[in-house]
Amino acid sequence: MPPTIRLPRPDGTIEPYVMRDPPLAWTAPAGPIQSRVAFAAAHVVADPLADRDPLSEAPLDWEATLAYRRYLWSLGLAVAEAMDTAQRGGTGGLGWPAARELIRRSLAEARATGGRIACGAGTDHLTPDGRVTLEAVTRAYEEQVGYVEGEGGSVILMASRALARAARTPDDYRRVYGTVLRQVSRPVILHWLGEMFDPDLQGYWGTGDGDVATDTCLAIIRDHQSMVDGIKLSLLDARREVELRARLPDGVRMYTGDDLHYDQLILGDGHTHSDALLGIFDAIAPAASAALHALDRGDTAGYCRTLAPTVALSRHIFRPPTYAYKTGIVFLAYLNGHQTHFRMVGGAESWRSVPHLAELFRLADCAGLLRDPERAAERMRRVLALAGIE
Repeated sequence: MPPTIRLPRPDGTIEPYVMRDPPLAWTAPAGPIQSRVAFAAAHVVADPLADRDPLSEAPLDWEATLAYRRYLWSLGLAVAEAMDTAQRGGTGGLGWPAARELIRRSLAEARATGGRIACGAGTDHLTPDGRVTLEAVTRAYEEQVGYVEGEGGSVILMASRALARAARTPDDYRRVYGTVLRQVSRPVILHWLGEMFDPDLQGYWGTGDGDVATDTCLAIIRDHQSMVDGIKLSLLDARREVELRARLPDGVRMYTGDDLHYDQLILGDGHTHSDALLGIFDAIAPAASAALHALDRGDTAGYCRTLAPTVALSRHIFRPPTYAYKTGIVFLAYLNGHQTHFRMVGGAESWRSVPHLAELFRLADCAGLLRDPERAAERMRRVLALAGIE
């Protein structure tokens, strides 16, 4: 008999919800994914017993954090480390000292287990105020890129709040990125993160005109093609992604960061397709793995059938304010037993309402992503009890 749980609706009413029966049984793959490069941007697990201001940068539970990376690798996925999914940057977020330690530990874990990994390098140890200069931004990028490469890692060159503040023209971006890309020792992944994820990145590439911004980004890629593995596009604009990937030089990958349309973008249009570097792949890892392995076998119908139910869940998790998606990612990890608590760095567990979390529970269940329904229901009840719902 499947569990029944009383859940709130957006209008404040409470209704019983009967969970699906039986839950889907996801099987471990025989090897890595072949048809696409698929990175899951991984979350971090806070230490719930650290005696710190909850709005400060709390210590991490290293064993639980690294165990989740091992879980992603076991499904054939690659790990994108120290990205915004890991609460990188921002008030109360993961600062550079903690991110540096996360990168070091995760790279060591990847070497020990044979997992594929790439790590975020940015400028978040700078204060993005009116005094920041292009020279300071360049030095900050050089420091973080140097650290990642010094530890033996591949770099994801993250968008920079400080650069968005210091730059005045598209040429300023070409100057900074050019200086950094001339120094890297191996190809990097660029990251164009939209203002829906971070309002301080509005007007990135030196303009508010999307077409001009695309041209500037492409010019940087073409100028340094040998040192660019690909670009992760996180604009939640499928049309722009398809147009940009069609214009990329040969050998440069489009990594979709579109958590609303990833199913169709990864599948492709018969001419081009996107690879993946997605926060939602942290949450839907078993389904993502199964779908991409189906694609490896040429089973397009199986790919669509497996991934389609996850899209509604992802669109809910990433609904505005989009930056709060991290709360949903961690909540689902808690429901599935990957961590013992629902506490987050910076108190971010409070960023979503109880009705939002209840709808996430329903959608995850419908997608077959609650691997132990009894445990998930019990943990959902604990969260509801804190809101006075018995």
